[in-house]
Amino acid sequence: MTLVCYQPTSPGAWQGRNDGNDPDLQRWHQRVQLADLSRAPLPPIPEGQKGIAFLGFACDEGVRRNGGRIGAAAGPEALRKACSSFPVHFGGQLLVDAGNIVCDGPQLEMAQDALSATVAHILQAGYLPVVLGGGHEVAFGHERGISSHFGKEVVGIINFDAHFDLREPGGEGVSSGTGFWQIAQERKQEGQPFHYLVLGIQQNSNTPRLFKTAAELGADFLPAGLFQQKYHDQLVGAIRSFIQRTDRIYLTTCLDVFASAYAPGVSATAYNGLVPDALFLDCFRTVLRTGKLAGVDFAELNPSLDIDNRTAKLAASLVFETVMNYFLRQGD
Repeated sequence: MTLVCYQPTSPGAWQGRNDGNDPDLQRWHQRVQLADLSRAPLPPIPEGQKGIAFLGFACDEGVRRNGGRIGAAAGPEALRKACSSFPVHFGGQLLVDAGNIVCDGPQLEMAQDALSATVAHILQAGYLPVVLGGGHEVAFGHERGISSHFGKEVVGIINFDAHFDLREPGGEGVSSGTGFWQIAQERKQEGQPFHYLVLGIQQNSNTPRLFKTAAELGADFLPAGLFQQKYHDQLVGAIRSFIQRTDRIYLTTCLDVFASAYAPGVSATAYNGLVPDALFLDCFRTVLRTGKLAGVDFAELNPSLDIDNRTAKLAASLVFETVMNYFLRQGD
């Protein structure tokens, strides 16, 4: 495939603890295969196995345009490092690093186009794309790649986020805050439904206009205040009900949905964000275990603002959950 904005991953990106080479001692950095898509396609997946392809989105131009604090372009590198020493619990399944989409200066739209094409390529090869952001401008390119691959199938979007990201583009154009509005407009042009569920919305982070836009577009949302154990069944039930209306699910997690004690390394911190506890994991795993996953990404990791790698480690733990649940779920 012809690639722009693309860089293969450096061999030094995956390094970590080494307890030996026996299969029951291995860590992720010993198993991840590096793929340079500018030279060759992804390796074929052996019959009876599954494959996950990591793809970095080294971009924060959308955050800059949205008035945020830049630095998320370094997120993919930090996230790979945080994942490197995880133990291998998934047998002979394929874990591949497909490289990075890099935004050069203000070329956000070009980077999103490249992301879309690369995600579609990953899906065509039979892999689940797991995109490591990068600002939340990752959403528009990632979802477009999924939709282009699955054609007329109904793609539902589940977004763990404090923000709707349904802004209309301003003077500088599209940004990290416009992605889902852009997707909604494409759906309308194509005569397709817009299925969008946001989990963790904060009233103090969204204007009345954004709530109105969400209502006009038919978006569903569950506020951060609902993430209490007494509402467990209501939360999980709402997620399952949403999933039932779709053929495929695109899952995106903006790390600013979490309380700043757990995720200080983001552009817009929230003192009262979600706690990554058992309740959150039940909701997150409910999505992972649907059998409908078409793509997963993690956005807004800004290493320059992180404290003791807390945000990177939190994001890495969610990558681990994604890998384990996808590889070990039976009957997909």
